[in-house]
Order: sequence, then structure tokens, then C-alpha cells
Amino acid sequence: MGERKQFRLGLVGYGEIGSTLGKGLRGAGLQNIFCYDKYAFDGPYADLIQSRAKAAGVTLVKSNQELADAAELIFSVTPGSASLESAAAFAPVLDGRHTFLDFASATPKVKYGFAERLARTGATLGDGSIMGTPKHGYAMHMMSSGSAGQRVVDLLVPWGMSIEFVGDKLGTASGIKILRSVLIKGIEALIDETLLAARSYGLDETVLASASKTLTRPFMDTVESLTPSGVIHAKRRTEEVEMAAEAVADAGIEPLMARATAARLRWKDSLGLKDHFKGVVPENYKIAIDAIVAKAQTRVKAAEQT
Repeated sequence: MGERKQFRLGLVGYGEIGSTLGKGLRGAGLQNIFCYDKYAFDGPYADLIQSRAKAAGVTLVKSNQELADAAELIFSVTPGSASLESAAAFAPVLDGRHTFLDFASATPKVKYGFAERLARTGATLGDGSIMGTPKHGYAMHMMSSGSAGQRVVDLLVPWGMSIEFVGDKLGTASGIKILRSVLIKGIEALIDETLLAARSYGLDETVLASASKTLTRPFMDTVESLTPSGVIHAKRRTEEVEMAAEAVADAGIEPLMARATAARLRWKDSLGLKDHFKGVVPENYKIAIDAIVAKAQTRVKAAEQT
């Protein structure tokens, strides 16, 4: 785990994540934790922020400058929509003494913009993603990347945090989180749409029981089953999902997810992959995805030449 070393930690944002980190780390024995939250002294949540900080023993400061003066490692947990604005505000006050990591949920492109805004400060930069939830406390699982990615692991993991370094390239941790969300949040939306429609038919428990027989197998087995066979059977699956969308609509539910699924499968069918593979299912998902990428790129190039 490494040796616990006292250092001066700065938090940007003291909402649900920031306050969970502050409380947990103070409870673990980290003595000097400071926080700048622009709503801490003015706004509807000022009393809540102040009471949380006081109970945890976290010192609230009133400006970016004060936080930079007080802290050596700065851990930003603002909303992703505020990442660039926050970075611009810190640009005049950071220098080579600082390590600054943006743990907001945002795209790699946003994190590149964050790094560009702070590039001339001399600070060591990194990005991160929060993979767990506050219900796990301050030990919620996180990932870090970039030049500062290992440093945040070395400093905070000994205090009980769970941070995994995933690479030197800034944006890696954020990319894993945000692209994973396409799948995980998509599953949530698909479950919602399925159950809303199935409930109207009185079939929600039966449909769940049937689906669970497929989904209880290891996830990679599902990937290796659906993706390779999908390049051969895209047309049939498109037609099936289009009928499923009709069934959802008949239940009085707008089939947003079903229609989107049909559109993606229809696009895949249009690439001519069944002919490409001569009707034989490829050996694994990587071969299937490589073929989809190649066919899609060929289509884009052809469109550019016309």
C-alpha cells in the first residue's frame, strides 16, 4: 500500500464526491485538507457545504488563489461541464509546486482542453475518473492517468483510497469511464424500456427470467456470442428489433431505445459484412469490429470523393 505521508490536499468542489473524500481522508488521519467551492459562502447550498466541511475538519477557502497557496496536490471534482472553466480560473495561480488532477466525468477531448489551459503553469497534470459511487465512501474505485496519475496513487492510496493508474497518456482514465457509460447507462435505459412495455403486457417477470438465462453467463461470453454473429445476422436482427419496437409502441411506450438499436443494426447490415465474411461467423469480436471499422472508413472515403 505504501507509506502514509502527510501532505496538503486541495479539493475543488465540495458536493457529494468532494465531501465524501474530505470526510473519509480526514477520518483516516490526513491532517491538512482545503477546499474551494464557489457556492460555499453564497448560494442555496452554502449552509450545507459549510456544515459538512466543519464536521469533517476541512478548511474552506474563498478563492482559487487561496487554494493554490494552501495545497500542493489539487483534486478537482467539479461537474464535467465546468472542467474547462475551472482550469482557466486556476491557470493564473498554479506553478511548478502543484500537482493538479481533474476527476470530473468528461470526454478525453475536454481533458485535453483542461491540460492546454494549464500547460504554461508548470504544474504536473493528470486526469481521473470515478468508477464507484459515494455509497462506498471515500474508498470508491477511481482511475487516474497522465503525468500526475501515478503521483495521486502514491499519495492517496496509502490513506485508504482506491485509485488505479491506467496510463501515462492524459485522457485515458476519462475515456474508459465515459465510453463505458455508453454500455452501462445504455443497459439501464434498455431495462427501463423493456420493463415499461413488458409490464403493460403483464410479462415483466417472465421477460426478466428469460433474459437472465442469457445474461448470467460471463460478460465476455456475451460479447463473443453477439458481436461476431452480428456481422452475419444484422439484417434478421434489425427486422426483429423493428418488430420489437412496434410491440413497445403498442404498449403506449415510445420505443426510443428499440428504434436506436434497429438503426445501429441497419447501419451494420448496410456495410455488406455478410458477403465480406462469405456467410461464415468470424472467430472473435476483434475480427468483427476490425471489419466494421474498415468498411465504415471505406464508405467515408468514397463519400468524400463524390
